[in-house]
Amino acid sequence: MFIIFLTGTFLTFIFVFQPLLCSLTKKENVAVYGKASQSTVYPGAFAYYAIDGYREGRFSQGSCSATNNDFNPWWRLDLGRTHKVFNINITNRVEYPTRIDGAEIRIGDSLDNNGNNNPRCAVISTIAPGFTDTFQCNGMDGRYINVVISGRNEFLTLCEVEVYASRLD
Repeated sequence: MFIIFLTGTFLTFIFVFQPLLCSLTKKENVAVYGKASQSTVYPGAFAYYAIDGYREGRFSQGSCSATNNDFNPWWRLDLGRTHKVFNINITNRVEYPTRIDGAEIRIGDSLDNNGNNNPRCAVISTIAPGFTDTFQCNGMDGRYINVVISGRNEFLTLCEVEVYASRLD
């Protein structure tokens, strides 16, 4: 795209590269293209439900993933290839909102310990019932996004996980 200005006898062309610049720096929710899995599956609460595009926080609406009451429960998203991850949004469950307290978000390319040994992006101190919080990962590289509750027995419930990242080629 370009803009033409005519001032006196001079013809000035100004090229605008804004669409190109936006496409180079665009970050999108890549979670919807990934494949989710989890340590166990609470009946009817499949890992995929956390990336279905719905931020519904009421478990009864069928849009939340959940594990059983496990020791060190985890949920993992496989993006298929390494991405530069800028931020992750997580929507918490309305009922039992404190279950997610202390969970860690980990990002990397390793599947050692189911991906739970990858570098840590953030620790979730708390998320209000049914709310979505954003966790900054500042461009961490990784194919796998894990949410893990370490060191205790717990149900891990995620009502939506959005990953804003750019693919690395």
